[in-house]
Amino acid sequence: MDTVSCRVKGVYMAVGTIGASPAVILTLKDDACLPIYIGLWEAMSIQSALNNEIPPRPLTHDLFVDFLERFNIVLKALVIDSIDDGVYYANMILEQNHHELTMDCRPSDGIAIGIRCKADILVTDEVVRSSAIPADELPSLMDIGTYLAG
Repeated sequence: MDTVSCRVKGVYMAVGTIGASPAVILTLKDDACLPIYIGLWEAMSIQSALNNEIPPRPLTHDLFVDFLERFNIVLKALVIDSIDDGVYYANMILEQNHHELTMDCRPSDGIAIGIRCKADILVTDEVVRSSAIPADELPSLMDIGTYLAG
């Protein structure tokens, strides 16, 4: 399975004629993007991680990261490895005591945790070929912070 590295461009609200939906935008090589539509709570968690915000009490993704650290588990990478009927699938590649294991997760949760762990975010070539679009073909986007404040 060949993969390409990507980075999280940001979290936005994709605004259309029938409403708005949260999306995390991943940037790939050659100005290609991968928009992944996600839930509002996951969007807010990803935004919080991107801004290095530390809540007074741990939220779910913060708690998961703390769990990993306490049990000496390292998140090596998040791999977004397939798409089926518009739904993306991903796996976290974890390592503990020189043993590697894979754990199924939603891409939005994996991204929220991956940012906090400073792990690589990878996308399979198959997903890139089937779903990546040029940046100039993205829908109308508004920064989620701006959208929620307005």
